[in-house]
Amino acid sequence: MEYTPPDLSGTVALVAGATRGAGRGIAVALGTAGTTVWCTGRSTAGRPSEYHRPETIEQTAELVTAAGGRGIAVVVDHLDPAQVAALVARIDAESQRLDVLVNDVWGGELLYQGGVPLWESDLDRGLRLLRLAVETHLVTSAHALRLLTRRPGGLVVEMTDGTAAYNDRTYRLSVFYDLAKVAVTRLAFSQAHELRAVGGTAVALTPGWLRSEMMLDLFGVTEEDWRAGTAVEPHFCISESPLFVGRAVAALAADPGRARWSGRSTSSGELARVYGFPDTDGTQPDAWRYVVEVQDAGRPAGDAGYR
Repeated sequence: MEYTPPDLSGTVALVAGATRGAGRGIAVALGTAGTTVWCTGRSTAGRPSEYHRPETIEQTAELVTAAGGRGIAVVVDHLDPAQVAALVARIDAESQRLDVLVNDVWGGELLYQGGVPLWESDLDRGLRLLRLAVETHLVTSAHALRLLTRRPGGLVVEMTDGTAAYNDRTYRLSVFYDLAKVAVTRLAFSQAHELRAVGGTAVALTPGWLRSEMMLDLFGVTEEDWRAGTAVEPHFCISESPLFVGRAVAALAADPGRARWSGRSTSSGELARVYGFPDTDGTQPDAWRYVVEVQDAGRPAGDAGYR
């Protein structure tokens, strides 16, 4: 299946948390569609975040520009309202508009303690996770929506892990992780309620099993030979590239009828079926159906019928 990006020339997006993973994939996909993308995060050249990863927001911005858009990197700690306010003021001064806000700040991989009950958890780590995963989104929206709502039709995408239908019936790793992912979905619902009066849309969006830079490193593979990772974890067969969820955001941004999604929880796989875009390998992985019907059901791994 071939991919033709939508035309989003003239639009402006802020991808908060664009350093790596889904954030980078979304920023690049929007760039491919011709968007000016403000790429924010804490990992900058010569000064990485506590992840100590090599990816930086400058690299993401360069990838956006190389894809056909305009990438602008700004170092921002989204827990600091003053930094976020300054960012939005700069976007206003230089771009005069904001059409798409993607809240993808996360930063919790080093903080959650899977399988550890609440009463035995490190409380400081858990509360830090919630601040990074939820408070950052609130701070960013509180400032960015002042600019986005100047024009009708603005789009807010709240990035999470798992659809509402899945998370409502499934315990996710730890109390803190579980709460963070459910809270962000509810935040999309709440913002949708408030944005309808001004013609805006807010959606909760989850990728499937994402082949982020960290995940590829964990399995000792690259994007080019990722299927070798199934030797480590057979269910990795259903994984998807970060560009897949990026194309989902681009499709939403280009849809004049996107308000029908407002307040809903959806996934890259569901949006691919609706809008017809493929992943980079030409397939349409339906990860959350796979997780329910194959992985959680204890069936042997195999993506036949799920791509």
